[in-house]
Amino acid sequence: MPLFFGSSALYPVSVMPGWLRVVSRINPLSYEVDALRGLLIGTPSRLGLDFGVLAVAAALGIAAASSLLGRLAR
Repeated sequence: MPLFFGSSALYPVSVMPGWLRVVSRINPLSYEVDALRGLLIGTPSRLGLDFGVLAVAAALGIAAASSLLGRLAR
């Protein structure tokens, strides 16, 4: 839920306080919301950047999960 509230899904980044803008820029959910808006309703977006950030976030998540899986299986 904190990632959802820190993304641009509920309100635009322009009305966020400065510290929340920083959180929104590093939040992968913000890029997902931007990509979905661009694809579904045609708002101007940077689809290449959005999909790139999502791919890197997915790769990091998979790498973290893979490294932690060995600890859980013991």
